[in-house]
Amino acid sequence: MPQHPIELLRFNTCGSVDDGKSTLIGRLLYDSKSLMEDQIEAMEKSAAITGGGQINLANLTDGLRAEREQGITIDVAYRYFATPKRKFIVADTPGHVQYTRNMVTGASTANLSIVLVDARQGVIEQTRRHSFIAALLGIPHLVIAVNKMDLVGWSEARYTEIRDEIEAFLPKLGAFRDVKFIPMSALDGDNVVDLSKKTPWYDGPALLSHLETVHIASDRNLNSLRFPVQWVNRPNNPTDQQLHDFRGLSGQIASGIVRKGQEVVMLPAGIKTRVADIWTYHGSLDEAFCPQSVTLCLEHDIDISRGDMLVGVENLPGRSSELSGQVCWMHARPLQAGRKYFLKHTTQTVQAIVTKIDSRINMTTLEPEADPAALAINDIGAIRLRTAKPIVFDGYTTNHLTGAFILIEQGTNATVAAGMLSAPTEAARPEYSDFAI
Repeated sequence: MPQHPIELLRFNTCGSVDDGKSTLIGRLLYDSKSLMEDQIEAMEKSAAITGGGQINLANLTDGLRAEREQGITIDVAYRYFATPKRKFIVADTPGHVQYTRNMVTGASTANLSIVLVDARQGVIEQTRRHSFIAALLGIPHLVIAVNKMDLVGWSEARYTEIRDEIEAFLPKLGAFRDVKFIPMSALDGDNVVDLSKKTPWYDGPALLSHLETVHIASDRNLNSLRFPVQWVNRPNNPTDQQLHDFRGLSGQIASGIVRKGQEVVMLPAGIKTRVADIWTYHGSLDEAFCPQSVTLCLEHDIDISRGDMLVGVENLPGRSSELSGQVCWMHARPLQAGRKYFLKHTTQTVQAIVTKIDSRINMTTLEPEADPAALAINDIGAIRLRTAKPIVFDGYTTNHLTGAFILIEQGTNATVAAGMLSAPTEAARPEYSDFAI
């Protein structure tokens, strides 16, 4: 019987400065035997030079000289490892408020987010900030790792106090499918890969066991076909008769399932056609699903270009030039109403103007503050936009790929904001009468 491919889990670590994020990832890699011999030798040699003889696990992800000198994470570091049960890509994201934009970048593709809390410090503003961002990004699974429990004598009372405080504000976020609390010591490895005897009062799994078993198969949207066209594949090879007249549409399936013979609509023009064939590197398929990258051939030769989108005839997306959503502002120059930017959405880029700033999130209370004058760097707020031409979109909670966008500063091409679109209104949804048959 053919073997099923091993599932891939993407997760990130976040939390405040010096909560032990890099050390936790280093411990996961070290104890799961996912390191090469030369990596272990280099760490042991470094430990012998610096004295003390203890391996600095954080150096596995903190590769910049400034990170090692200051003992903080600045840039996002990605690491890959695998166990017999699952493959993993982990993003080590910075905890300093100055690098919140880097945390947003690293967490944007995660299935699961690990928020570390220093058992001595307890819940602080960065704990709430990063939990809020994880919820805003629609990450369905959350782990609260109460770290450095060895420094509070493995106190069950302290662990319970932190858990109760976090559970008190989680309902305000309301986005997580499941939340797991794990007491641990990343430095010593307690409850990271193996369960520790120091927490007889804890009856949950070790972190790695939870990462291996958390259910992520239903996280993908398989109900609504969305296929943003990235490239019109036209080889036009006169020496190959099979490719001489070939014309396909290449891209990544953002959501849903596509099948041969399926009726689809090309938006924004609103033209109906059917899928004649589905091609991959390995040949023709009868069906494909997200997040596969494929080339679709259609029954009719219609005018389609990069930025258009093929969708199923059910569960139609919105189509509008009036947009609203949440943004994380990433630039030192504040965001103010009236500013013009480029808006990149799926495979197209259009001009846009910020027409209004509705609110800014107070990270102490997690409550919105209405009508702020501007959004400063690392602020999160709700804004309204008007684009130069209508775009085809979904709400971010429904579809992460067709509901996400970035704002780019004109002139410098600097990415200044990451955004999540609100669900389209009924007025923004096209009717079947719009479609040319």
